Amino acid sequence: MRDIKTEIINTTKQIGDLVDWLVFRYAPPVPYSLTMYIDLEGVNLCREGSISILTLLIDTGIPTRRVCLIDMHVLGAQAFNTTGVRQKTLKDILQDEMIAKVFFDVRNDSDALFAHFGVELQGVEDVQLMESATRRTTQSRKFLSSLAKCVENNLLMSFGGSGLASWKLAKEKGERLFKSEHGGSYECLPELRDRFWGTRAFRWRDLVKEESKKRVAASQRSEYQPHGRDRAIASWSEDQNRTLDQWNYVPPPRDYFDEDFDPYDDQAERDWYDDRDDNDYEDWTRAPWQGPPS
Repeated sequence: MRDIKTEIINTTKQIGDLVDWLVFRYAPPVPYSLTMYIDLEGVNLCREGSISILTLLIDTGIPTRRVCLIDMHVLGAQAFNTTGVRQKTLKDILQDEMIAKVFFDVRNDSDALFAHFGVELQGVEDVQLMESATRRTTQSRKFLSSLAKCVENNLLMSFGGSGLASWKLAKEKGERLFKSEHGGSYECLPELRDRFWGTRAFRWRDLVKEESKKRVAASQRSEYQPHGRDRAIASWSEDQNRTLDQWNYVPPPRDYFDEDFDPYDDQAERDWYDDRDDNDYEDWTRAPWQGPPS
């Protein structure tokens, strides 16, 4: 597990320094990879509510991950509009589609950022959609999972005994899962992304990115509804579900002890065995002077 350095940012000087640090690590030639894991805390988090804390977990590919807790009560719009030495802002970085920003269910976060501060997120990867895309069938993909369910189904084994006990206790108390002391997004989002962005990810990576982009665009429309039961229903189209079914299909294991088991299950192989002459093996091994096979 990587080390995490956490800092509270509540001055424009700190914002400018953070922006310069991010720009330096992304400006060409690129010395580091750069992935930003983002979570917003607030009261009724959406256009109708407010943002209190913006959490950035920044992964540059080195052992230490940097976590910044930006105090939105103190900074307000200055958090996004303060420039660094290169005249870049945090808003510019969040709107750069070449820098990956990872969320779990980006919809209300995007709604709040756009409505209150005019931030149009780009480069979004939604872990909730990643988890949904890995399911094997259309039926199992119908409803979206919460962060708690994703962690329970995919990461509990990696927590170990004490970590698992802390997670269960936090869940029972109803505490926010994004709190670092309870194994929240500081570790969960990177771990979940790494797990879902696995060996088959190249197949549906573009599909997830496109659906994440659609979520952001929908959250910025005037008719967007931040609450409602229909938000738990996945938005995959019939064609997308059909494609995901094909990509996620895993053939059942063969029962080698089944009396009906055919070791030459492939049709081409069966045709070859059916069509060959019984003397084929002898024919191609005999020299001309040996005469025809007996």
